[in-house]
Amino acid sequence: MSSGVRSLNANAEVMGSQAALFMNINAAKGLYDVMKTNLGPKGTIKMLVGGAGDIKLTKDGNVLLREMQIQNPTAVMIARAAVAQDDITGDGTTSTVLLIGELMKQAERYLSEGVHPRVISEGYEVAKRAAVEFLKDYKEDVGAEDRETLHCVARTSLRTKLREQLADQLTDAVVDAVLTIKKPDQPIDLHMVEIMTMRHKLSSDTKLIRGLVLDHGARHPDMPKIMENVFVLNCNISLEYEKSEVNSGFFYSSAEQREKLVAAERAVTDEKVQRIIQLKRQVCTDSNSSFLVVNQKGIDLQSLDLLAKEGIMALRRAKKRNMERLQLACGGLTINSVEELEPACLGKAGKVYEHILGEEKYTFVEDVANPTSCTILIKGPNDHTIAQLKDAVRDGLRAVKNCLDDEALVPGAGAFEVACAAHLREHTMKKVSGKSKIGIEAFAEALMGIPKILAENSGYDPQETVIALAEEQADGLCVGFDISSGLPNDPHLSGIYDNYIVKRQVLQSAPVIASQLLLVDEVLRAGIQMRR
Repeated sequence: MSSGVRSLNANAEVMGSQAALFMNINAAKGLYDVMKTNLGPKGTIKMLVGGAGDIKLTKDGNVLLREMQIQNPTAVMIARAAVAQDDITGDGTTSTVLLIGELMKQAERYLSEGVHPRVISEGYEVAKRAAVEFLKDYKEDVGAEDRETLHCVARTSLRTKLREQLADQLTDAVVDAVLTIKKPDQPIDLHMVEIMTMRHKLSSDTKLIRGLVLDHGARHPDMPKIMENVFVLNCNISLEYEKSEVNSGFFYSSAEQREKLVAAERAVTDEKVQRIIQLKRQVCTDSNSSFLVVNQKGIDLQSLDLLAKEGIMALRRAKKRNMERLQLACGGLTINSVEELEPACLGKAGKVYEHILGEEKYTFVEDVANPTSCTILIKGPNDHTIAQLKDAVRDGLRAVKNCLDDEALVPGAGAFEVACAAHLREHTMKKVSGKSKIGIEAFAEALMGIPKILAENSGYDPQETVIALAEEQADGLCVGFDISSGLPNDPHLSGIYDNYIVKRQVLQSAPVIASQLLLVDEVLRAGIQMRR
């Protein structure tokens, strides 16, 4: 084959079958070695250093694989598959890389004994189908309103990214945020949870706000800073002088004509402002009521001055996404012209106040009646802490959403892997004849690699752990690994659960990638663009 390629292209670079196979295996093992210390709550943290000396601390597999510079083409392929896993399900990046690495390691054992890669690949395919079927039976159904179970799911996800105390504190905020935006018979849109960051105080001050935090404030010094019982006008009206959209000119022959022109231009904007002020006077009938204008377009200085004299707080150039969230949080409608102004279009908020942090201004809209949008306000003393919290909260939100979508969970702490490995050995292998049993045995052994790594990262002996787990499993118990005591433990008692969709996606993608890599017998560099 190689001579055939070279006869077509003398510059072609060819890597033979054994070299190609072991290059793939070594690449998978290399990525596996990098990622395995991250797994579980006791996993270690990686420090990524950029070319300009910027530093990022993380143990999130998705962040690592996205930001690490990987040059080996096989490792790049595995990393892309794992990142795609995160895009689809929001978790399972590290698990995908580790399962692919374990499958390649187990295959290497048999390949060195002369077993053909095709035999192992066929065994992996049989084991994959059996494992996915077993997962369907092993999952546990969950009610959509089972708040305690949702807490367990969020806590399990957050503890793998943050220290235990902080993860437990954020659990309530994450669960409440998803339940706030959940609407009956509609898909959950996590974009309606605004994640706002403030470099201020400690990470333990992170909290959920059942309302909205806008990252800008009022642009007039005389506007009120704290308001209660607030009517909220959500609008997309230009309250400033606008140039015409076509090329045009205004010609005048005297200063009086110019003054009339300026006055006419000003009158158009002033009329819009007066319509808003009239609406405010109509709804704010007592001294306890206040009025807030949030505008997607601009508000000029004269208009701000008029609004400030009426005691109206006005925010200009709000983001479109925040306008959508504000409407869902406070109620009311978004108005596009002053002709549509009426009391029915207004939203309501119990409290609105401005918080100034250095040169940054934040506006808090709180105490709304029936919010279907909310904000998780992440605080931290430095950028590293805030970035870690942000990644962890995103994963926690996805975990709770997946649980509500699937209405099912899988016991965690390695319990599924132990049970599935036992099922493959005791049932699947008896139904299969021939050499495919080798691939099934390798697959079962690869699954046991996950509890091994959990034990190793927690400072316990991995071999003792695997033997103890297998003995407990033989008695028909649901058993996982307790990282605190180092002993087998029922994950139901500890409240450790994994998402069903994450496990299913890992089982479906990892064996396919491993099989494809095993069946590569030559690596050719003979493409048209190879010299560019």
